[in-house]
Amino acid sequence: MRNPFRYFKTSPEIIRLAVMMYVRYPLSLRQVEDLLHERGVDISHETVRAWWNRFGPRFAAEIRKRRIYDRSFSSWRWHLDEVFVRINGELRYLWRAVDHEGEVLESFATKRRDRKAALRFMRKAMKRYGRPEVVVTDRLRSYRAAMKIIGNAARQETGRWLNNRAENSHQPFRRRERAMAKFRSAKSLQKFVLIHASVHNHFNQERHLRSRQIFKLNRSLALAEWRQIAA
Repeated sequence: MRNPFRYFKTSPEIIRLAVMMYVRYPLSLRQVEDLLHERGVDISHETVRAWWNRFGPRFAAEIRKRRIYDRSFSSWRWHLDEVFVRINGELRYLWRAVDHEGEVLESFATKRRDRKAALRFMRKAMKRYGRPEVVVTDRLRSYRAAMKIIGNAARQETGRWLNNRAENSHQPFRRRERAMAKFRSAKSLQKFVLIHASVHNHFNQERHLRSRQIFKLNRSLALAEWRQIAA
């Protein structure tokens, strides 16, 4: 297997650190540049951009592959929701699916919010993760129409506050969107949300559910696994 870092003179550890800092935290390219400069790494923000564009999809694909292989997701209850994203003055719809533990399963950007878009999104998610036992959505009619075609209408649940899990899962993405000063194209939106979802899942330790000792141990294990994934 060829070394993915063979064209770069910089240490692979620095590349892994730069990609993790930019995707995991709500930082701009220039803020990552400043933080690395404090650590003695003299690079430009355009270098950070090139690194995450080149290696971000590779790292995210490896994380998804491992999580699917280890079945580190739940098929008990899914929460589906969509958010509005403005690109060059035009609205786009970002469909997102999370399980009951907050793991982001799928993200899919479309121009419209109709039955066809909902059907494509749900089929894409179920092809990768299987059929859930319960699907929680809002009262958008597109979900009901799409589930009737799939044959999953009996498993849908709607109600006030039932979909708070999906609503809360939008917050990390919104913070990253503000730091990036919006997206320039639908292609860049789709690319980034897939990378961000995988990295967020990998480092999501649910601090409020664990003691400090268990949290620190899991965080160390996640960092060690990140070095293996990005090797």
